[in-house]
Amino acid sequence: MTTPLLSLQGLTKAYPGVVANDQVSFDIGEGEVHALLGENGAGKSTLVKMIYGLVKPDSGIMQLRGQPFAPPEPRAARADGIAMVFQHFSLFDALNVAENIALGMENPPSMGDLASRIRDVSETYGLPLDPYRTVGDLSAGERQRVEIIRCLLQDPKLLIMDEPTSVLTPQEVDILFETLNKLRSEGTSILYISHKLEEIRTLCDHATILRLGKNVGECIPAETSARDMAEMMVGATLQTPERAGREFGEVALDVSGLSVPSPSEFGTALKNVHLTVRKGEVLGIGGVAGNGQDELLGVLSGEIQTPADAIRFNGQPIGKLGPTARRRLGVLTAPEERLGHAAAPDMSLVENALLTGSVREGLESNGFLKWADTRSFAEKIISAFDVRTPGPENAARSLSGGNLQKFVIGREVLQNPDVLVVNQPTWGVDAAAAASIRQAILDLAAKGSAVICISQDLDELMEISDSFAALNEGRLSAPRPTTGLTVDEIGLMMGGAHGMEVAHV
Repeated sequence: MTTPLLSLQGLTKAYPGVVANDQVSFDIGEGEVHALLGENGAGKSTLVKMIYGLVKPDSGIMQLRGQPFAPPEPRAARADGIAMVFQHFSLFDALNVAENIALGMENPPSMGDLASRIRDVSETYGLPLDPYRTVGDLSAGERQRVEIIRCLLQDPKLLIMDEPTSVLTPQEVDILFETLNKLRSEGTSILYISHKLEEIRTLCDHATILRLGKNVGECIPAETSARDMAEMMVGATLQTPERAGREFGEVALDVSGLSVPSPSEFGTALKNVHLTVRKGEVLGIGGVAGNGQDELLGVLSGEIQTPADAIRFNGQPIGKLGPTARRRLGVLTAPEERLGHAAAPDMSLVENALLTGSVREGLESNGFLKWADTRSFAEKIISAFDVRTPGPENAARSLSGGNLQKFVIGREVLQNPDVLVVNQPTWGVDAAAAASIRQAILDLAAKGSAVICISQDLDELMEISDSFAALNEGRLSAPRPTTGLTVDEIGLMMGGAHGMEVAHV
C-alpha cells in the first residue's frame, strides 16, 4: 500500500472534566477528500486543531508522508503544507482582498505581484476575485473565496475545511465543489467537516465518524445513506421532525413599509420590508449572509428602533419599544451570533439564562435576583435540549458551538413566546441536534406561537416553514407557500434573480 499523506495514531487530548479525543486513529490518502463526521462535542474541532498546530496532543503521534509531524504552531503546519479554512472568517472589513491575504503570509510579495497571483489562482480554480475590492463590500460567498485563495496560494498538500457551505447558495456550493474536485485531481488532499450529509455523500471518498471523542467507525459516503451516517454519529435511531396539522390564527406580527439604515458601515439597509406572520405559522426567510438578516433581527428584537407603526404586535405598535419591553409582551428573539450576542462568553449558563429569562420567568423581585430559580431554569434548558456540559455553572464559551446553540434556542423556546424570531437556528449543529431544534420550533408553532425562521439552510426552511420569502440586498420578496417550491427556485430567489417579485403580503 502507498504511504498515506497524513496518519493519525492514538491521538488523545483531555481537558478538565472531558476527554475531547480518545485514542483517535485514521489515515488520509493523497488526493483524497476525507470527511470527519460527528455530533456537536464529538471532538472534531480539537482534532483538526492538533493537525493545524493550535493544540498539542497529550499522547499519540502524527506522520506526514511517513515522517514525524508535530507542529508547535500554525505557522509550522503551514510550512509543512497544511492549510485551513475556518468556519468563522478571519477577515478585516476595511481592508481589500489583497491586504487581507497579505496579513496571512509570512513573507508577502509586493501588492502588485500579490494581486497578479490572486487573479491567476482565483481564475484557475473558478473562484474569480478582484484583489482590490474592499472585503466589507463582498458577499459571504466571496469572503469565503478570499479564505480559500489565501490557502491555495500556499500550494497546500492538505486543505482542512470546516463547514464550508454554511453561507452559500446552492449555485455557489456547485462552484465550490468544482474547485475541490479540481484540487483533488491535482493531488491535494482535503479534510472536510460538515453536518450536511448529502454533501458528504456527493463529494467525499471516505468518512471517519467520531462519537464522544472516539473513532467509532468509517464508511464510504457514496455507499451509505445520510440517515445511516447520522445514526452512526449519534449511536441511536434518528428522529425525523413531525409537522402536526394546525390552523393559523390571527396576525401576530405585522411589519409594513419598513426601511432602516444598517448601524454598521458594511451592513445592509432594509428597504421597504413588508411581512406578516400569523399565530401558529412558521415563516421561513432565506438569504445569503450579508443581505440584511442581522438588521432584520435587530429591528424585530428592538435593538434597532423604528417608527412605532412600522411594527405591530397583536395590532399594538411596538416599533419604539426596546428588547426588554418586547420580551415582556411576548416577542422573543435568538440572534445568529451565539457567542457574544446571544450569550456572554465568560458568564455561566445560569447567568446567561438570567440575561433573557428574567422578565418572563420572574427571576428577579424588587431588584433582587432569584438565583435558585435561575439555576432551575438553566437546568431545565440543559435537560430539555440535551445540552452537553458538566453543569450549569460552566461558562458559555466552554461549550461546543452546537451545544451552546441548543442552550440559546432552548432558553427562548421554554419561555413560551407569542412570537419567536430566530436567525440560523441550527447553524453548525449536528443532525440529531438540528432535528430536535426543528421539532421544538414546530411544537411551539403547534401551540399557537408565530415563528419567523431566518436561515441559509434551504432544507431546513423546506422542512419546517409554512411560507417562504427571500431576503436580497435588504429587500424581502413576497412570501409564497413552501409546498411546491423547489430548492433551485429558492436558491435563485436568495441570489436575487431577475424577475423576483418584491411586494407586500
